[in-house]
Amino acid sequence: MNRNRLLWACRRGMLELDLLLRPFVESHYEQLSDTDKLAFEVLLEQEDQVLYQWLLSRQTPPDKSFCRIVDIILAAHCKRASGA
Repeated sequence: MNRNRLLWACRRGMLELDLLLRPFVESHYEQLSDTDKLAFEVLLEQEDQVLYQWLLSRQTPPDKSFCRIVDIILAAHCKRASGA
């Protein structure tokens, strides 16, 4: 998926998700492996409430590929938040 489509797909109905996903695409997506890029694109197909649970309520996704990409997104967010 090209960058513009990814950024558009990151526009969610919840501000909390927008604040996690858009900066991730802008700063980290290009460095992902092809497998992780695909997992991220599939992750974006999930409902907002599901993403909210996985990304903000820290519920564990049922699929290992989702677990990995959620961990990558959260690590990137923590790194950005700490100013590192």
